[in-house]
Amino acid sequence: MTHTTRPRFGIMTAPSQVDYHDVLRVWREADSIPEIEHAWLFDHLMPIGGDPGGPTYESWTLLSALAAHTRRLRLGVLVTSNRFRPPAVLAKIAATVDIVSGGRLEFGIGAGSRPSHPLARREYAAHGLPFHDSAHAVGSLAEACTVIRRLWTEEEPFDFHGTYLHLTGAFGNPKPVQRPHPPILIGGRSSSTLRVVAEHADLWNIPGGDIDDAVRRSALLDRYCTEIGRDPASITRSVLLPVSYGRPGATRDAIGDAIDAGFRHIVLGLPAPYPADVARWVTDELISTSAEAVSDT
Repeated sequence: MTHTTRPRFGIMTAPSQVDYHDVLRVWREADSIPEIEHAWLFDHLMPIGGDPGGPTYESWTLLSALAAHTRRLRLGVLVTSNRFRPPAVLAKIAATVDIVSGGRLEFGIGAGSRPSHPLARREYAAHGLPFHDSAHAVGSLAEACTVIRRLWTEEEPFDFHGTYLHLTGAFGNPKPVQRPHPPILIGGRSSSTLRVVAEHADLWNIPGGDIDDAVRRSALLDRYCTEIGRDPASITRSVLLPVSYGRPGATRDAIGDAIDAGFRHIVLGLPAPYPADVARWVTDELISTSAEAVSDT
């Protein structure tokens, strides 16, 4: 994967409290604007904000539909909960989306919802999913990354017997379009997750808001990379920043702070409802001015 110093801007549309056609409208518009290079969904099965009984779409099903309706955007889920789907099944889902998109998938994954978030916790009980402790979540994430990469790249069936995952005769066919495999983005901020990032990720994402904390976490990731003999610069630093339609200046300031701190993969979270021509607004009010500021420095 090629890393550049030029910031790459994208959008995130949470597929919750919205209609499918609203999301499709925004993605189609963004697909026509070269300054917007990537687009993302999140991975929840029930709302974590707004009306708790409102609609929430399954992210990978929706992503496949959006992949079929776009031609240029890199796309992904920021980030997939490793708690929701067996990793070998997820590898199959992701390979399918990479094929549907013509090789545009960026594979985002994480340990899963924070146990302190009550609205995130309820979706596990509601769907019959176990909610293990953080050590289990992070350990199984590391094994999932290993298994998923092997399913994407190995030509012969294999067995895997880890602490958390056990597969017999595992084999992935068809393979993703991208070689050797789609870029792997891991999201999270805990020190244990950052060790998994150092081992497995091409990109690392952290939610913005506290840029000083993000900088400290990035420095910790550098240390973990050095400990295992990996060049820290080989992992692109990504940040999710919330967009304020009413206060674009505050969003521009947050973008500038993130870029100054070394984050070159910028995901702009769009709150719903989405105004008409929102992708063009984001480009003109946020991306273009931020890119100009970088070029002037």
